[in-house]
Amino acid sequence: MIAEAIKNFPKQFEYEPVIENEAQLGRHKTIIVAGMGGSHLAADILKSLRPDLDIVIHSDYGLPEWDDKDLKRSLIIASSYSGNTEETIGAFEAARQKNISVVVIATGGKLLGLARANQMPFIQLPETGIQPRMAIGFSLRAMLAAIGEKELLEEYSKLAHTLKSEEFEGEGRTLAEKLRGKIPLIYASARNKAVALNWKIILNETGKIPAFYNVLPEINHNEMTGFSAAGGSAFDGDIQNLSKNFSCVLLKDAEDGSKINRRIDVLEKMYSDRGIPIHRLELEGASRLYKIFSSILTATWTAVFLAEYYHVEAEQVPMVEEFKRAI
Repeated sequence: MIAEAIKNFPKQFEYEPVIENEAQLGRHKTIIVAGMGGSHLAADILKSLRPDLDIVIHSDYGLPEWDDKDLKRSLIIASSYSGNTEETIGAFEAARQKNISVVVIATGGKLLGLARANQMPFIQLPETGIQPRMAIGFSLRAMLAAIGEKELLEEYSKLAHTLKSEEFEGEGRTLAEKLRGKIPLIYASARNKAVALNWKIILNETGKIPAFYNVLPEINHNEMTGFSAAGGSAFDGDIQNLSKNFSCVLLKDAEDGSKINRRIDVLEKMYSDRGIPIHRLELEGASRLYKIFSSILTATWTAVFLAEYYHVEAEQVPMVEEFKRAI
C-alpha cells in the first residue's frame, strides 16, 4: 500500500481545503502550529518556503510559555492527522480556555469532535488510510487555507501535474543499496533544515532504522569533530569503530549560495578522507517547492527499499502505538 501512496502523492496538491465555521477564524500575524511528528512537517516546510511568515512550531503539551497578550495576538493551528494526539488536544483546550483563536486540522478523532461541539473553525483532511508523514501535501494545503494564503494555494496546485513520483524510485533504490548496514546522517543547509528533518523522520518511521540530521554551518563547529578519529592516525581503534557505522547523505542546493556550498565541498572531502561514505544529492527543479518535494519522495523510496532489505513493515509504526498504550 505504501508504494501506491507514494505514486499518488502528487495528487494531494489538487486537494481543496474547506474551512468549517470560518466566520469564527481570525487572521493574525503570528501563527503557532501545535503538532507532533508528521503532523507538523508541513509547517516546517512552509517556514522554509516562506521565511517571511511568522510561524512558530510547538511540539509539546499546552502552549508556548508566552505572555497572554502575545498568545491572543496569535492564531493556533491545532494539527493532528488522527485527531487523537494527546499533546495537540491539550494545546487546543488551552487555547479555548484562554479564548485564543484556534483552527483544527485533522482527519477526525477527538480533536475534530471538540471543534464541532464548540463551533470552532476546522478543516477535515481526507481520510485515505495513509500515515501522517505521507499526507504532507494535504496538510500543507490545509495550513495555507487556514492562514489565508490563496495565491500560494493556487501556485502550489501545479505540483499535482509537474511532480512524478516514479521518477525518483530508481534513485531511492540506488541510495538504499549504498546505505545498507549504515546509520544515515542527513546534512543540509539551515535553509533546507525542513528537508533534512523529513529525511530523518522518513528513514526512522518507514525504514525503521536510526537516522539523524543536522545543518551547515553549525555542523562545522561541533558535530564533524566527532569523526576526527575515523581515519586512524593518533587515535585508538575503539573510537574508529564508532565512526564506521555511519554514512552521510549531503543535500546540496545551488541556491544555498557559495559560502554554504563551499563548506559542503570541504566537509565532503574531509569525511571521505576519514573513510566516512558520502552520498551527495543535488536538490534540483524549476521551483523551490519542486526541489523540496522531489527530495522527500527520494527519501521515501529510499526508506521503502531499506525496509524491504531489513525485512520490516514499512508503513505502520508499531513502536509508537506500543508507547501510546504504555502511557
